[in-house]
Amino acid sequence: MIPTEDASARKREIEDKLKQEQETLSFIRESLEKSDQLSKGMVSILSSFESRLMQLENSIIPVHKQTENLQRLQENVDKTLSCLDHVIRPPGTVVQYVTLEHLPEAVLQDIICISAWLVEYGRNQDFMNVYFQVRSSQLDRSIKGLKEHFRKNSATSAMHSPAVQTKRKETPTKKPPKRPGKDDVLDIEIDSYIHCISAFVKLAQSEYVLLTEIIPEHHQKKTFDSLIQEALDNLMLEGDNIVSAARRAIMRHDYSAVLTIFPILRHLKQTKPDFDATLQGTAASTKNKLPALITSMETIGAKALEEFADSIKVDHTQRLMVPVMTSESSSSASSYSSEFSRRLLSTYIYKVLGNLQLNLSNKAKVYEDPALRAVFLHNNYNYILKSLEKSELIQLVAVTHKKVEGSYRELIEQEIQNYQRSWLKVTEHLTERNIPAFQPGTKLKDKERQIIKDKFKGFNEGLEELCKIQQGWAVPDKEQRDAIRQAEKRVVSEAYRAFLQRCANISFTKNPEKYHRYSPEQVEEMIDKLFDTSA
Repeated sequence: MIPTEDASARKREIEDKLKQEQETLSFIRESLEKSDQLSKGMVSILSSFESRLMQLENSIIPVHKQTENLQRLQENVDKTLSCLDHVIRPPGTVVQYVTLEHLPEAVLQDIICISAWLVEYGRNQDFMNVYFQVRSSQLDRSIKGLKEHFRKNSATSAMHSPAVQTKRKETPTKKPPKRPGKDDVLDIEIDSYIHCISAFVKLAQSEYVLLTEIIPEHHQKKTFDSLIQEALDNLMLEGDNIVSAARRAIMRHDYSAVLTIFPILRHLKQTKPDFDATLQGTAASTKNKLPALITSMETIGAKALEEFADSIKVDHTQRLMVPVMTSESSSSASSYSSEFSRRLLSTYIYKVLGNLQLNLSNKAKVYEDPALRAVFLHNNYNYILKSLEKSELIQLVAVTHKKVEGSYRELIEQEIQNYQRSWLKVTEHLTERNIPAFQPGTKLKDKERQIIKDKFKGFNEGLEELCKIQQGWAVPDKEQRDAIRQAEKRVVSEAYRAFLQRCANISFTKNPEKYHRYSPEQVEEMIDKLFDTSA
């Protein structure tokens, strides 16, 4: 017989397994019920989908031809791209825009008939939604295609343009074309955005002309508003990104990056009348997008100009940014039609120049050597003047300050004179002061001989010291460098020759070569090596 304890344990084990099987069976039953419910739901969804699909098919068949004909308008993109070479003339100014061709008359009439039929049978809303979605996508693709084509052609032109080639020195070996730098890429982006803004206005005008032929009159403005939104929003977003980049540049005190704002801002203002006329009748939120972007650019531009002017005067550790513009931006600045605007701009630039001069004066104080301080100021004043002349801003500043050019030339000449004072400690040894009066052949006293020896020694040591120090200095402007050397050679050489002539018949030492170390020609050669680190 099985022991009672074993039987009880066996029974409990069987009961536990039975309970587990029952729970499993219940779970399976519940899963099957849920599966049946899901199956019924799926059947219901498929039935509904089939019904709606049939309805959609019945609705779409009448407009199939119309949609097919509308897509023929996509050829405008290819026509636009193929004509881009005639749209843009180097160096990137817009000379004309391609007038987009509408559909052939027969196709257009068919679309108009389809539109009338859809309106008559109450399907005008579906048709207009399809229309603005197709045309909106087409308009956005046209602008993006124009932008991509412009960037590609501009980048190629920058690599192979004569302007780039003439900047390189001729060498015996042929070098590959120079790739566009950061500034070139930035210029391309600016020009690309400017062209896309103008292209949007022209394309939107063309779209509206086509729309008036197809869409019922009381729906035209609303449909047009919806049609242009995607392309317009993308352009405004790009403009906002430009403003944000300028704002970040200001925070970094990189004010030169903000110069990109001004040519764009000028073009937006010129385009605004056409923009307003094209978007007449659209929603206020649509019409206000360009004015809002213009306001943002004006605000950030004004902030950058004001902070730049103040930073030059206040921040002595600030890296100097001489207000030099490209020839295009400076010509834009100088072509303002308003005399009031020209005077304001002239006053601002003069203020920047004044603050820059104060900053330079403060920076020059770190140089203990007065001659080196003079060379530093001379180089900077000369650079500012050359930059103003090169960019033609000198004429703009002269609107309110006619003597600005003469003032800078005076500053340059003044610093040259300050530098030349450093040579007085050399030439002062060549003067007649303390030289005793004597007759040729007269025997000199020891004190008199020592005076002449000291003069030679002072001149030699002063000459050697100055040439050694100033040889490592720099005067980048070759014309100025040569002029300074020539002036110094003339003064020192004339004084040295006169001194040698006075001492020619004086016997002041048994070793004249110890004191008479350099000939006048050698002195001139030494001065010719000033500001030449390679000598």
